[in-house]
Amino acid sequence: MSLKKFISDSKMFEYDKHYRECQQNNQPFIKAWINQSNRNYYVQIDLMTCNYNLTFDGKNQVTQLFENEITFLESSQSSFKGYNVDKELAWFDGVLPNRLVSFCEKLFDLSQNFHD
Repeated sequence: MSLKKFISDSKMFEYDKHYRECQQNNQPFIKAWINQSNRNYYVQIDLMTCNYNLTFDGKNQVTQLFENEITFLESSQSSFKGYNVDKELAWFDGVLPNRLVSFCEKLFDLSQNFHD
């Protein structure tokens, strides 16, 4: 059975279980939950579960992913609440439900390709 790349819309104990699995398997912890104010997703990637950080290029790639999402949100007149990127933690508030899986998978792939 393969590990999940991310977890969404779960109960707290499920997030906790997935966090521990990420620690055991040296993979990033990516979680998403619905923002009640706009019904879009807040997505967070936490690299404290693995023994690496995003490289400078990795941070730039994640920022570019986020900027591309903002451009899409502006064209669809959807709500965007903000984002932040550093070497261990990044978050984005405003992913549309129908784009969540693709967004989280890209975020996971970037973390695997651009880390030290």
